[in-house]
Amino acid sequence: MSAVHESRRRSSPTVARGSTRPTSRDVAQAAGVSQAAVSLVLGDKWRGRVAEATAERVREAARDLGYRPNLAARNLRLGRTRTVLLVVPALTTEFFAGVYTGAARVAAENGFGVVLYPSPEGIGPARDPFASAQAALDGVIASSMAADALTAIRGEALPLVMLDSDPDGSLGAATVNLDIADGVRQAAEHLLSLGHRTFLHLAADVPSWTFEIRARELAARLDEVPGTSLRTARSPISIAGAVTAAETALSAPGARPTAVICDDDQLAAGTYKAARRLGLRIPDDLSVTGVDDLALSTAMDPELTTVHLNAELFGERGMRALLAVLEDRTPEEGDIPVQLVLRGSTAPPRQP
Repeated sequence: MSAVHESRRRSSPTVARGSTRPTSRDVAQAAGVSQAAVSLVLGDKWRGRVAEATAERVREAARDLGYRPNLAARNLRLGRTRTVLLVVPALTTEFFAGVYTGAARVAAENGFGVVLYPSPEGIGPARDPFASAQAALDGVIASSMAADALTAIRGEALPLVMLDSDPDGSLGAATVNLDIADGVRQAAEHLLSLGHRTFLHLAADVPSWTFEIRARELAARLDEVPGTSLRTARSPISIAGAVTAAETALSAPGARPTAVICDDDQLAAGTYKAARRLGLRIPDDLSVTGVDDLALSTAMDPELTTVHLNAELFGERGMRALLAVLEDRTPEEGDIPVQLVLRGSTAPPRQP
């Protein structure tokens, strides 16, 4: 016999007269069960205590009535706000919008809300968005590109998951990373297989682990191949900045690079403009690769060969990791795979 006594009385799913919103009592009456049974079912604690058919009846009554639990009262009982802060460098590209979408989806499935907080200057310190972050939040998910903002919002005192962060030196209780090193290796292998030996790395001028890894892996892979050369130029993450940096690097004395590996699709777009200014054709005179696979990559002509990063999955994994930390579980391990997408911006170098 069930540990929760259920009423056998059934009634149509109507809200009590004068009510402004349905209550758990209305759901109990509509489903023909006690309020205790409603609480167990909607709190997902019914297994072994309420029959499965009864649980479905409660859920159906709640759906029919449009009932939503009083989360404020529930959170007071649990001592949680069920709110997570997502700290990103900026929303100037769709990548971090995708990270938010993935994180918010998993959060909603688990009864959490996500507050998005882009650092006002793109990177670096940010003002405290709450009078007391510790009192207003259950945890923080932060990109390493905006890690300095954590000091301003006192995020280090909260459960923290870092994205794109060195797992050996992370501030967080967990780290979630894309396998960006493999992405750089894929791009380098592709260009090497086409016959390129003279490279330009258009590097993001941002002090962040993810960009340090890209530079390190690219240099290491090219060092393994005799006869290669690598020139590095730094640029802000913007098309305008990349135009200037790429044009200067491609005009420098010495052998002109035949391939440009860019840290970001925006940098690749700037490289396209610089190439046209110099009278160079892509990919005939210059092969170009990017990272991210933004919508921009297929708007360029020719379309850009780039490393696809699954931003939504990145956000999902970040949120799942934080939930694991909050529940004293071990987060999922392993980097998220990335994939080089071949398009029209790469070809064998022109023969002299």
